[in-house]
Amino acid sequence: MTETTDPQAQAAQQAIAGARAAILEGRTSLGIEFGSTRIKACLVGEDPTVVLAVGSHEWENRFEGRVWTYSLDDVWSGLQAAYADLVADLRRRYDVTPSTFGAIGVSAMMHGYLAFDANDELLVPFRTWRNTSTGPAAAELSEQFGVNIPLRWSIAHLHQAILDDEPHVGQLDFVTTLAGYVHWRLTGRKVLGVGDASGMFPIDSATYDYDASLIEVYGRLVAERAPEVRLTDLLPAVLPAGRAAGELTPEGASLLDPTGALRPGAPLCPPEGDAGTGMVATGSVAPRSGNVSAGTSIFAMVVLERPLAHAHHELDLVTTPAGDPVAMVHCNNGASELAAWAGLFGEFAGAAGLSVDTDTVFEVLLRQALDGEADAGGLLAYNHLAGEPIAGLTEGRPLVVRTPDSRLTLANFMRAQVYGVYGTLSLGIRVLASEGVELDRMLAHGGIFRTAGVAQRFLAGALDAPVAVGETASEGGAWGIAVLASYLSSAAEIDLAGYLDERVFANAEFETVDPEPADVAGFAAFLDRYRAGLAVEAAAVDAL
Repeated sequence: MTETTDPQAQAAQQAIAGARAAILEGRTSLGIEFGSTRIKACLVGEDPTVVLAVGSHEWENRFEGRVWTYSLDDVWSGLQAAYADLVADLRRRYDVTPSTFGAIGVSAMMHGYLAFDANDELLVPFRTWRNTSTGPAAAELSEQFGVNIPLRWSIAHLHQAILDDEPHVGQLDFVTTLAGYVHWRLTGRKVLGVGDASGMFPIDSATYDYDASLIEVYGRLVAERAPEVRLTDLLPAVLPAGRAAGELTPEGASLLDPTGALRPGAPLCPPEGDAGTGMVATGSVAPRSGNVSAGTSIFAMVVLERPLAHAHHELDLVTTPAGDPVAMVHCNNGASELAAWAGLFGEFAGAAGLSVDTDTVFEVLLRQALDGEADAGGLLAYNHLAGEPIAGLTEGRPLVVRTPDSRLTLANFMRAQVYGVYGTLSLGIRVLASEGVELDRMLAHGGIFRTAGVAQRFLAGALDAPVAVGETASEGGAWGIAVLASYLSSAAEIDLAGYLDERVFANAEFETVDPEPADVAGFAAFLDRYRAGLAVEAAAVDAL
């Protein structure tokens, strides 16, 4: 390292030296998150607000045999690629290769169905949250339990397999989520964080475990049809944030890093779902706080002050990573259709001889939306690539619809596309408002918010509530699970909400946007048309 007398340069060199020492000595926390289109790795220092390196790998779900799925081979090749990308980033920044970590956390898309036999063999292809083929099961379970069981929940997938007399049911030994599966292979432990577990089966927030009374209800329900199915044997054990969840085994170290540089032994925190890591990444785990996560799917999480008075099919009741009750509005379709249109405009730019990178295309198009009319000029955009239960759609058909008297401009078109990302979400949020649930503010994260002042402003108008975006918004859940991993060493002395408030977000800067009255009124007019136009969407599903 070349010495310098410049104070700023000296401080930078000292920071690099300190980071190198922390990495070499394992005083770091590694977070890994399997998103729907990217697998991300994020390494933080002893101060979890300091991101030392990141890595990522793009992947995509497949629609095979009318099932949305990912292959397990892609899980591991993608994980290894994201980890290798992180290691390459560490070498570029600090000229060092890690051999251990202070803690590791794994997060992934919630829900879905990964079923294994007694030999640890996958029985059927991974059925992701995106599948909507569990309608009869979800309806029966919702009626029997007295709480809403969404189509994507693991118990709905299991029960639908029983209703359909699928042969693999008799061979079941273990059912888990994607995060639970990866954690199991890395540690040998069949456990799950309480937030992710709450998307498998209802949780009793008094015990931070599966609701024992509903376990009994389910046992009676399937006693004749599938007597061999015992949920207490099939489901992973539940752990709240801060509990030890195993250590990286030699086999797990080889799975994560085939080069052999990574040693076994690092402790792991409970694996969590992307909803839970989104709450952590935005510091939204206390009552009256909430967050919106926008990616391939979009969902809102609101931490409740009291139980809801009624069950609603638009709302899931899940928990924070600490086990506190949360109302969740989950929409299968988020920003993918918006990204597809951005790709199309990028192709046009290329065909016109212009070299424009993807980020620039997004920024130009989103800023155009600011010039659109408040109600998007009468245009409608539906982002439904997959089925959307809240909207009553079993399958998706992306559409742009307009009346002859609408104003088709680029600005209106892009505003309609952004509004379309929030359309179904807003239907669910309005149900939550009808229960009297109030928010101090909503925190948002996801790539769509990287262009400052656009998607955030329109979300504030859609929710009629202040929306804040923090500096860590683009890191998202990978950083959130890294924070949960770092919390392992402090859990004995402070609860999760206190840890986030005092040690993670105490000095955090948030850019908060209040709703503009014109946006609120304009989005309300858009949403009225959106509701009416769902009949067009349903007709498209039937006809195409």
